[in-house]
Amino acid sequence: MKILLLGDYSNYHACLAEGLRRQGHSVTVASDGSGWMDTSRNVSLRRPLPGYAGGALLYMKMLIDGRIKGYDIVSLISPSFVTLRPHRLRRIFERLRRHNGAIFLSATGTDKAVMDMYFADDCPLRYSEYFMADGSANPAASTFAQKDLEWCKGAIGDFCEFIYDNVAGVTTALYEYDLAMRRRLDGDMVSYVGIPVDLEAVKLVDTPLMADGRLHMFLGRHSHRMAFKGTDIIGRVAEKVASEYPDRCVLDIVENIPYADYLRRLRSADFVLDQLYSYTPATNALLAMAAGQATLSGGEPEYYDFIGEKDLRPVINAVPDEVVLYDALRSAVLNPSVIIEAGAQGREFVRKHNDVDVVAQRCMDFWTSKL
Repeated sequence: MKILLLGDYSNYHACLAEGLRRQGHSVTVASDGSGWMDTSRNVSLRRPLPGYAGGALLYMKMLIDGRIKGYDIVSLISPSFVTLRPHRLRRIFERLRRHNGAIFLSATGTDKAVMDMYFADDCPLRYSEYFMADGSANPAASTFAQKDLEWCKGAIGDFCEFIYDNVAGVTTALYEYDLAMRRRLDGDMVSYVGIPVDLEAVKLVDTPLMADGRLHMFLGRHSHRMAFKGTDIIGRVAEKVASEYPDRCVLDIVENIPYADYLRRLRSADFVLDQLYSYTPATNALLAMAAGQATLSGGEPEYYDFIGEKDLRPVINAVPDEVVLYDALRSAVLNPSVIIEAGAQGREFVRKHNDVDVVAQRCMDFWTSKL
């Protein structure tokens, strides 16, 4: 098969491409490199200039570039697969339909269908980035909620609906996104595939666990997204635990550092603190698990049941309740066996559920069923 992966978030399509190529497919990744991450791609879709001029040049490039036509399968990373206005995206989508085979959507972010579910009266989730477990709005995320709700309005919202109505199907990266897409589309139009992790590229950490007798906790965060990811709360609670047990643990918090430095600091940790409001482990948590590190992230029973996993449940679950979160971190510090077991299970969990070869096969099975 000849496959075009259009757009990228957090290396999702770039990683998936490797798995598809191992199966013998010809794969082109066209993206902006996931922004500052500068992930690999065959065709760069970064704006050549800032502002209107850069948008116009990118738009014209996509209308005439021969490298984005002639594929059997096209996967869009989201309705906003490049940073252009909806009316321009629609015209590019129409060109993609004329010059390629089936077009699919990859549900990897807070698209309109996801926001519609989060803010619905009958939302099936007990909590999210926007709402606490008691049903009240998360005041710390109000700015993000206002911005993300723009996906439900006007031309942007209309374009999202247009995409949902005109793709051959949707693959979903997370349990939450799968729930949302199944509310919007018929069940046979949606297939969960998960987040791909290239285990061949992720080596087990080679430093002994608790080498100096203390549990090394690591929290990496972006200062402007702390409220949205809950890393402000995780940091506050982790600092409290670290101050109470300085002889048993040490906490490393980093903010807004280059990605290479971030990975180096992460790999020196015994226990990686990821995010608070997710039901599922996402990319950072899965990468840590693949390296054999214990992870605090989304690990709700509903997620494990959804993927049919009864035995391997390595994620130390983070919930938006500071008392419960404190107890979880304190228990990890006082009972290192919990960390040892979680770290040992993590890589096998990723191998079973998120290895890039597994995810690539799920994608191919679904895509080819719709051709």
